[in-house]
Amino acid sequence: MNYPLHCIHPQAQLGKNVQVGPFTVIEEDVVIGEGTWIGPHVTIMSGARIGSHCQVFPGAVIAAVPQDLKFQGEQTVVEIGNHTVIREFVTIHRGTADHYKTVIGAHVLLMAYVHIAHDCFVGNHCILANAVQLAGHVQLADYVRFGGGSGVHQFVQIGAYVMIAGGSTLRKDIPPFIKVGREPSKYCGLNIVGLRRHGFTNEQIQRIQHIYRCIYQKGLLMTDALEHIAREVPPSQEKSTILHFIQHSKQGIVR
Repeated sequence: MNYPLHCIHPQAQLGKNVQVGPFTVIEEDVVIGEGTWIGPHVTIMSGARIGSHCQVFPGAVIAAVPQDLKFQGEQTVVEIGNHTVIREFVTIHRGTADHYKTVIGAHVLLMAYVHIAHDCFVGNHCILANAVQLAGHVQLADYVRFGGGSGVHQFVQIGAYVMIAGGSTLRKDIPPFIKVGREPSKYCGLNIVGLRRHGFTNEQIQRIQHIYRCIYQKGLLMTDALEHIAREVPPSQEKSTILHFIQHSKQGIVR
């Protein structure tokens, strides 16, 4: 049921069975998929592309212009996948001329007061707890989990199935499958619980563990560790994923 006190631009495109609460503003050049619920006091600005069966809670602001002094008013968007939940007072900013879009995947949970800056990419099935702050150009792969109050420096990349402890400050890239915590942030072992929950076998986990022992526990220089892994560790999807991430890291990985 739609309430009479909202303000929806006539050119906004709302799918079937979209519900909009009172005192919500939806500007032009907005697309919202079917079955999505938009609560009261939400602001959805031009450039928002919201999927089907999402939930947007009070106070959220989606597709505001980026907080980037280089932004010149170019036409950019925010894309949000299906079944994503955006809780109270979350802010998600449009892209800039760098990527022209900010992307949030499907089945994502953004808890209260999360901020997603311009040109970020958040993969599918990620969970960001309260007050997590992502600076511009941050990239999260699928199934990343953040504890509350964490902050991520611009351009940092985080691999799949990573668990970040609450209150962490991340300035380096985080390779896949691991846990990170403490201050300054450090490698804290594998995300074994998360891997098992998502169907990784004991054999796969042991392979990942062996690779990270070479990287973090043998006292090798990074180049020597990568050469050892490439030469001595049998081929596997896990090996390829980890090596590709580290070899393409621009910020360097967490130590």
